[in-house]
Amino acid sequence: MLTISQLASYAGVTVRAVRHYHAKGLLPEPERNHSGYRSYDAAAVVELIRIRTLAEAGVPLSRVRELLAAVDEEFAVAVEDIDRRLRAEIRERQRHRERIAQLAAGDSLALPPEAVAYLDRMHELGFPKRLIEIERDSWILIAAQMPDEVPAFMAIKHAQIEHETLRRLYLDVADLADCGPDDARLPTLADRVAAFIEAAAAEAAGIEEEQPISDDLVALLDAAFVESFPCAPRLFELLEERGWTGWTNIRRIDP
Repeated sequence: MLTISQLASYAGVTVRAVRHYHAKGLLPEPERNHSGYRSYDAAAVVELIRIRTLAEAGVPLSRVRELLAAVDEEFAVAVEDIDRRLRAEIRERQRHRERIAQLAAGDSLALPPEAVAYLDRMHELGFPKRLIEIERDSWILIAAQMPDEVPAFMAIKHAQIEHETLRRLYLDVADLADCGPDDARLPTLADRVAAFIEAAAAEAAGIEEEQPISDDLVALLDAAFVESFPCAPRLFELLEERGWTGWTNIRRIDP
């Protein structure tokens, strides 16, 4: 007869595991002998090894008792069902690994490849880190709400940063990241922004423009810009004086 420690050693498990299987009702708990100890026989070792083997194969403990009592046909069906579940878990864990790999890639966290490529291009063109981070966070918000629209948006954004005049505007906005509302450069920047928008509007005259981004998301993106740039409220005021309102979705003020 074996003690609980000997039983655990024969089956290749811990004493704690044996007690856990007792508590779950998987392994019968023998009566104590006259000395107050529980003793186990060879049948207990065999049963414990079967339990351990099923548990190591990924069988939930809630189903181990069912499999131990199953006949061959029932056992085969149950094992097939468990195998399907394990395959699904493996696929899910693989997706988790892919997301973890994205964590190591920095800008790719929560972003589709098109957006990552756009941020990489901003790096190449010398945009400051702070502006790139603001762009990244904005596209995380957009991608979460409108994943199917991101490729089309990115085509537009790529064209914009390759446009020398607009790229210069972006860079000058970044230079004002820490300036206050009284910075003397703001009126000139507002003039340039307004002039660029006027020219773009003239080129697009007669073309119906779609605005797929919801008003709520536009408001959220504008709020994020304001939080990042202390001068943003004053810049918005200057743009309104020049006939334009908004930032994410700049539009002409109706006369």
